[in-house]
Amino acid sequence: MNSILIDSLDFRFIWVGRCRDLCCRYPMHKFPTSGLPGGDSSLDGPDGSFSNDVFKATGIVPNGSSRGTPARGENLKMRKVAEQSWLQNGERLQIEEQNIGYLSPICKVIGKVFVTNYRLRFEGRDPHAKDRICQFEIPLGFISKVEKIGHSNVSRGENAYGIELTCKDMRNIRFTSPQANHSRRALFDVLQKNAFPLSNKLPLFATLYTAVYRKNGWDLYDPVKEFRRMGVPNEEWVFTKINERYEFADTYPSVLVVPAAAQKAGDDFIRKVGEFRSRRRIPVLSWISPDSSAAITRSSQPLVGMTSRRSAEDEKYLEMIVEANANSHQLPIFDARPSVNAKVNRAKGGGFEDSYPGCQLEFCDIQNIHVVRESLRKVKDAVFPKIDHKNWHRLMDDAKWLNHIQTIIEASIRIVTEIHENKSSVLVHCSDGWDRTAQLTSLAMIQLDPYYRTINGFAVLIEKEWCSFGHKFSHRVGHGEDKHGDGERSPIFVQFIDCVWQLYNQFDQMFEFNVHFLITILDELYACRFGTFLYNSEKQRFHDNNAKQNTLSLWSHIDENRQEFLNANYLSNPQSIDLIRPSRNILRMMLWTQYFARHNPTVISQERQSTDKYANEYLLMKRDMVKQLVQRQENNVHRFQQHTDV
Repeated sequence: MNSILIDSLDFRFIWVGRCRDLCCRYPMHKFPTSGLPGGDSSLDGPDGSFSNDVFKATGIVPNGSSRGTPARGENLKMRKVAEQSWLQNGERLQIEEQNIGYLSPICKVIGKVFVTNYRLRFEGRDPHAKDRICQFEIPLGFISKVEKIGHSNVSRGENAYGIELTCKDMRNIRFTSPQANHSRRALFDVLQKNAFPLSNKLPLFATLYTAVYRKNGWDLYDPVKEFRRMGVPNEEWVFTKINERYEFADTYPSVLVVPAAAQKAGDDFIRKVGEFRSRRRIPVLSWISPDSSAAITRSSQPLVGMTSRRSAEDEKYLEMIVEANANSHQLPIFDARPSVNAKVNRAKGGGFEDSYPGCQLEFCDIQNIHVVRESLRKVKDAVFPKIDHKNWHRLMDDAKWLNHIQTIIEASIRIVTEIHENKSSVLVHCSDGWDRTAQLTSLAMIQLDPYYRTINGFAVLIEKEWCSFGHKFSHRVGHGEDKHGDGERSPIFVQFIDCVWQLYNQFDQMFEFNVHFLITILDELYACRFGTFLYNSEKQRFHDNNAKQNTLSLWSHIDENRQEFLNANYLSNPQSIDLIRPSRNILRMMLWTQYFARHNPTVISQERQSTDKYANEYLLMKRDMVKQLVQRQENNVHRFQQHTDV
């Protein structure tokens, strides 16, 4: 049975027929025009029909030929320079080990491993076709755990001794090494040191990486400019300087927007509100409708406790939020937690607003970080290294990943309904207000505001709702730390991006960006090449670690390569279509195989064409040509009408 896997990373992993043809990744522009990689063109007819059929079936257009071996007389020094030409600025080679075996889910390939201070690179050669280079790369930030497999004094076969890498992107990778030369020890030590730089008192690669970009991505998000886009400040909402130096709430951004009445009541009043909210994360403005003044506000839980404490200032503050919207006289409060969890938090001194006048409390039943972490682990077990087709539905049902996705999207739809149809302002919070809260506010804004469905707008949304409001990226991802079992780790941001993909999947014409854009964001979340997702708060990022000067922004890279991330189906002028109304039906929720199963060699992504930059460029070119033809036709009609009028 002939199969083919197309990986969505920079290198493509081609598999056809035999084991010797596996584990080979090629740059897309190096695909052979006849005969698939593996050194055997006998699969083709005289016209290369089999290869062409495979290319056609997967949406790949052959473009160029495979790379040949260097000439025998090539200068050795030149070859050495060429071999390391893939190093990026700031990247330094740490070790090179020969005769390393890579155990793919299908077969074994022998080659050499390079480890730098940024990534691991494997290069092997197909023994049946010496000019075929089989290679892949893993940024070290993807690695969650490095383990030695087997013992040198125990003989269990050549594949039982080596190193296994547990990765954060849904795969495990195993290498074998010869027992005789102790190469495993050196490779393990270098990986352990460079994959977890902070644990070894080394800098994160983002602080070493340099590149020249036309635009500075750190300038993309300006909170004052973004709120002014919404019409703030106005008579109801104003900026406050109470957190200008992060002294009021160190996990909040320096720029906050509060009700004008609260600002008028004074900073002491706002401080008393802060005393009744976890981590002083008071309700503040996230988004406001320019049409109805209905606002999305966010906060942490109130500190009610088991004694049902009350705060006159906190209750008055919420009343001010209600009064800032003349179209409604109630404040729906969306507590993202299950009610049971909220009651448990009450026993710990937290709680919820069950007795606030003019407030309507609703629990959203979104599970906590521990449940989400375990759910994704089960998805990983289901999709890698092989799929159990017989038990697939049972495994996915047990993982409940799609149920969690559906619950989040359903809650965001209820928020949108309150804003758009009832014209009510809302308050959203969970326990601390930096995980589930960000998921709900962000998804609601994507549905309400078409700006956030553009490339720049989505970047602004992430900077605002996630980075500035203190999602703990460092703890949730584990950047640079050797703490695989840390209970603080959880794929909350991955879950959010999956929710965005679900919306995209239902309304792809409403998004300027494509799926490759979303996958790139997740890859860079782990890679630690940019400073965008480093640290736990705006204060840590900009005040304590000076990330704007010491690192580059992911959005610089996105802007520089913007063409790759454009959605060819995007309706750039949707006219009056501002709101999108996604289905909350669980049957519309799909496993994002293009991301979660992209490393499984038995899965063909039916959507890979949309992420392939060459196919996307072709579609964009066709779209531009159609636009030009339409414009030309409109000009002709206009000239004809002018001629007729004369």
